[in-house]
Amino acid sequence: MPGLLNQEKVYCDRECYEDYLAEAQALRGAIYLEDGAINSSELVGGRHVAESDRASWHLLVVDGAGRICGCVRYRHYDSPSKLAFSELMASHSSLASCARWGNKMRAAVEDELLLSQALNLPFVEIGGWALDAEIRGTVEALRMVLAAYAFSREFGGAVGLATATVRHSSASILRRIGGQRLEHNGEEVPSYTDSHYNCEMELLRFHSWALNPRYDIWIDKIAQEIRDITVVSGTAPETATQWECWRSSTAFRTRFPAGTDVTMGSGNVVVQHIAR
Repeated sequence: MPGLLNQEKVYCDRECYEDYLAEAQALRGAIYLEDGAINSSELVGGRHVAESDRASWHLLVVDGAGRICGCVRYRHYDSPSKLAFSELMASHSSLASCARWGNKMRAAVEDELLLSQALNLPFVEIGGWALDAEIRGTVEALRMVLAAYAFSREFGGAVGLATATVRHSSASILRRIGGQRLEHNGEEVPSYTDSHYNCEMELLRFHSWALNPRYDIWIDKIAQEIRDITVVSGTAPETATQWECWRSSTAFRTRFPAGTDVTMGSGNVVVQHIAR
């Protein structure tokens, strides 16, 4: 858990945590199914459940009625020196098994892991994007991405990967903010067709300190709000080690000023409200 967070606003509410996570999974399921990225047999009670969900933070965008209309998953790894490529979500992508690009993609990812080790920074993976039609292409979609980057800075910085579709412009938003294509020995790793989700994807690298300076003011403002959020955990920590593990089981809530309702969650849920 980032040390700058207000520790006095931490409490355990498993029901709240489970509700947030289930609704995010249901949103993903509905949108992925509508897009033709998955079929109904891959859903669990209408929810798109990923193995990494409970080991990740999530950012949720919520409208004025309390309905979740956007989400993104943020997987945080504290010890990149102990992290193998096979443990990353990226290792399960179609790109990783591609005869032409698989080895180059792996080498490029391992370059990023080495960088995070050299800088003593966490390694992160961002993915699991889902946006309702009402906020696609809006400032709220951009704010959701910026909140994830702001969150990485609250951990003291990060080296990371971000997976996004070309279909709904998620990849182009990431590149606009500062994401770059993976590269190894001067050769860029291209976008790829994901055989599981039946869409064109991009796997981008990002460094929390090297984002587009145009968005620094936005990120700094969001980071200030993150520091005073209320934390809701699915399980109560009892030891120092368990406190560290909270990044995989907590949800944060807060409100942003200037007419925009924002709830930011972590551990598994980061929630951002928008007025409607």
